[in-house]
Amino acid sequence: MSRVALPRRLIVFITLAIVLAGVFVRLGFWQLDRLAQRRARNAQTRARLVLPAMPFAAVVATRDNLDRRTSVDGVPDYEREFVVTGRSRDGSPGVHIVTPLKVTGDDSVVLVNRGWVYAPDAETVDLSRWREARRVFTGYTRAIPEGASLMAARTRGVRQLATGGVSRLLPYPFHTLYVVSQDSSAQSTLVRLPPPALDEGPHLSYAIQWFSFAIIALVGAAAVGVRARVSPEGRQTGQRPE
Repeated sequence: MSRVALPRRLIVFITLAIVLAGVFVRLGFWQLDRLAQRRARNAQTRARLVLPAMPFAAVVATRDNLDRRTSVDGVPDYEREFVVTGRSRDGSPGVHIVTPLKVTGDDSVVLVNRGWVYAPDAETVDLSRWREARRVFTGYTRAIPEGASLMAARTRGVRQLATGGVSRLLPYPFHTLYVVSQDSSAQSTLVRLPPPALDEGPHLSYAIQWFSFAIIALVGAAAVGVRARVSPEGRQTGQRPE
């Protein structure tokens, strides 16, 4: 009993399906690798956040200075503070207020993210309303990413916190390590930001999706191949009639 070769277009289709399945499997393992990396970063962040608090100057001097509990004592320069626009909270639009802190004996100011306030347009806010009668801020450290940032159109601020945008707003040097304040706020509507998010993200669900796509591609290719070898009467293609 002889068999007729599959048509060229079906061979191309099945080959393409197998290639795509291989790509989907690779993407699935890539997402699993990213999940492992994120879990490792989360574990590292947790370990840092439980370390004893250190003065900001001491934290800056260490190599492992991200996500460290710290305190900084200085004079807030409220005339030079600015906002990071487009920051939502529980579905409400708002901004983050960033205040430069002039520290004695330090040529560079320390930026303090004092928290979130409501802004109907997610940009415009009366900063003078949110000044605080304190000079010591405690919280945890984060790094200002390098690069440019779009400037806010209607207020003194940036769309994203980045060194390029901050440099355009401040007339003096600043530390690229900044402090996210965790102090209790005197103003009930100025909301301090929470600790860094330590969730695992969507990587596991994405990996499952990619593996599912690979299975669908292989099963579909197999089904097409089997169907192509079966005649409409249920006999195998190429079988000689009796």
